[in-house]
Amino acid sequence: MATNETNEQTAKNERSTKIGTVVSNKMQKTVVVAVENLVKHGMYQKYIRRTSKFLAHAENNDVNIGDRVVIEETRPLSKRKRWNVREVIERAR
Repeated sequence: MATNETNEQTAKNERSTKIGTVVSNKMQKTVVVAVENLVKHGMYQKYIRRTSKFLAHAENNDVNIGDRVVIEETRPLSKRKRWNVREVIERAR
């Protein structure tokens, strides 16, 4: 029984996380988080900035546009929502 508990804890700790900026909070308990990453161009070997948007669940609706947040992967909550806001790193001014 003890090994089963440790497996559940490690699985919970291994959820992937991303850091991004909130770009929309117009939905109820849902925010849109834009995550930027750098991708190297195949031919020109320059780095290109790519942005991906993720729908994340914010239970208390306390997240505003411009906030830097940490989102973590979770079970599917709706058609496009598979992330959960874990913490707010920096509030928008």
